[in-house]
Amino acid sequence: MFEDIIGWIILAVIIVVVIGLILWVVGIYNRFYSLKNASEATLGQIRVAMKKRLDMIDQLLGAVKSYAKFEQETFTKVTAMRSAVATAGPGDLNKVEAESRSIFGRLLAVAENYPELKTSQTVSSLMDSVKNLEDEISRHRYTYNNISQEFNTMMDTIPSKFVGGMTHLTKLEYLQFEEEIKTPPKIEF
Repeated sequence: MFEDIIGWIILAVIIVVVIGLILWVVGIYNRFYSLKNASEATLGQIRVAMKKRLDMIDQLLGAVKSYAKFEQETFTKVTAMRSAVATAGPGDLNKVEAESRSIFGRLLAVAENYPELKTSQTVSSLMDSVKNLEDEISRHRYTYNNISQEFNTMMDTIPSKFVGGMTHLTKLEYLQFEEEIKTPPKIEF
């Protein structure tokens, strides 16, 4: 009788430990997908903000067009970048970011060369809006990279590394936008 009770107690302890382990693994798995979903949502916000910025740059190009002759290539690039942003992954967003910053830098240089353009309410308002979007994109990038860091840390540490490996998860790519344009824009008229 006493041996039966001990047998049942051992079985109950084993069942509780197994259930505990299963719940723990499920918790790790849920955390991975919570972070993955948060990163995708943040990337979506970055895409929206970058598309807005590219739309505004396109409007700026239209306003500046009457003052300076920009190459057709610039207009084509902005249009291509706007369509690419919708499906861009982190690596592609890095490229679009660098290109759009370069174009915006050239627009700023043109505005500096034309005082009457600089004082235009439309151009001034659009430039302020683009600069505000720069801040918004920076905030979203910071959030995305923090989420990616937490996700990637889980992928590198035990025991979550094993759960990530069993579910075939891969590390998230960081967004590494340039903070400044490294070379001054080249303006040719």
